[in-house]
Amino acid sequence: MSSREPGRQPKYQRIAAELRAAVEAGEYGPGERLPGENDLMAAHGVARMTARQALGVLRAEGIVEARKGAGVFVRDFRPVRRRGVERLAGAGWGAGRSVWEADAAGRELVVDSVEVSDEEPSGVVAGVLGLAEGERVCVRRRRYTLDGKPVLLATSYLPARLVAGSPITRPDTGPGGVYARLAELGRGPVRFREEVRSRMPGADEAERLALPAGVPVMLVARTAYDADGGAVEVNEMVLDSSAYVLEYGFGA
Repeated sequence: MSSREPGRQPKYQRIAAELRAAVEAGEYGPGERLPGENDLMAAHGVARMTARQALGVLRAEGIVEARKGAGVFVRDFRPVRRRGVERLAGAGWGAGRSVWEADAAGRELVVDSVEVSDEEPSGVVAGVLGLAEGERVCVRRRRYTLDGKPVLLATSYLPARLVAGSPITRPDTGPGGVYARLAELGRGPVRFREEVRSRMPGADEAERLALPAGVPVMLVARTAYDADGGAVEVNEMVLDSSAYVLEYGFGA
């Protein structure tokens, strides 16, 4: 049985499109079970592999999740809207608010893992931070969960000589986070630069973010600069692409 007709998209894509439209229309709500492979085979007259591919498309898009022995269900999770400009405004962290509060929008955002270490930087990080040979960095690794679901891994690199003895070297940096503490050191950020790209996750990233098979991640690399133009932090973030909407608002 062919899964493709001449001049038309593959059957599994058409089935996936129908299921996606049904989810978007509310026919299948969060947590509800979608038709299984046998149901799709009977309804569309296709082979099992075609039905499996259709459900696989929705899993890769993060719309549904497979539960072993139970079927495929609509994911019960609202995407995070990451407002790239507002979240970094100095008025927020300067007043003691976390930059992540803008993402949470009243939902339960938790940093469930924090590791702080003193390390030798990579050549790229050392170059961005303008470090001399032999200088080390303070590394802060965190995992963020929203409504109990892992959504983000973040690793910050800061010059060790700059932050030595400050709360930045401790798991809890205090109100306003790292940027507020940098400001207290006289090196508060006044400008940021972010680069965004995507790729498939590594095995460790997929495990730590509890990603279904086939779901890519977004990488956001941010550099924070002080008033003299010096880089004071490099932050490399790995985001569950199915959990985030990246929003940037700016004037013309």
